Amino acid sequence: MSGREWRLLELSTHDAFMNMAIDEAILIARIRGEVPNTVRFYRWDPSAVSLGMFRPVEQDVDLEACRRLGVDVVRRPTGGGTVYHDREGEITYSVVVDAATLGSPDVPASYALICAGLVRACELLGLEAELHPGGPRQCPNIIVTGKKISGNAQVWRKGVILQHGTFLVKVDLARMFTVLRAPWPVPLGEVVRRAERKITSVERELGRPVPVREAYEALVQGFSEALGAELVPGELTELERELAEEFYRAKYTREEWNLRRELVRPGRMACAL
Repeated sequence: MSGREWRLLELSTHDAFMNMAIDEAILIARIRGEVPNTVRFYRWDPSAVSLGMFRPVEQDVDLEACRRLGVDVVRRPTGGGTVYHDREGEITYSVVVDAATLGSPDVPASYALICAGLVRACELLGLEAELHPGGPRQCPNIIVTGKKISGNAQVWRKGVILQHGTFLVKVDLARMFTVLRAPWPVPLGEVVRRAERKITSVERELGRPVPVREAYEALVQGFSEALGAELVPGELTELERELAEEFYRAKYTREEWNLRRELVRPGRMACAL
């Protein structure tokens, strides 16, 4: 591929453990120089909760509710908070790119460059969006009418960035805060009312049903325009498939990784990693 051509891994669906295994496999393959810069889109089946690398399980997640509702729990290789990924309502993206391609930015600048794809996707759907940069230990969000429509997280390894995040096509706040522990000690109905002032979705803002394909096509075009790249459809390589299977078995399906309590912080990472 030429310098302006990036690989596009088109919308696919996996369970939580394979989704994280694939993202890390692409990262490792890019570090080795075996694959080009890549944009990937995916969904989750079954629905899942993902924890940032250093988030405490008990503080954030109702594990019994997850078991009862068949919701997977996985720990991401990136930082940030704890997120509910709905099987029906969300499209997730990941971008794996060497920092040099983006002009070797720092963490905030790299977020701004990549998140511009989400902002542009919102514009293509008819929404006015902006990047809310967050704080020193907070990941940035995409905001529409003052409410979060996308959350994002990163990790940097050997000059290569993995950034992934959510894009809420529709949102079920009652289900979200059944499996996540709410920040407010109030009944679920009140939690939902408060959350409605902070979290939104494409469908809620447009006031109409939005097919997944419509949202996906806006995301592909949005990232292509924002990154100045031609997104060329491709597939995972044999190396990436092998790495993903290894990470799936040895890491992401294991409670020692997903539910671990004592976490050692490695070197340079983004968003409290």
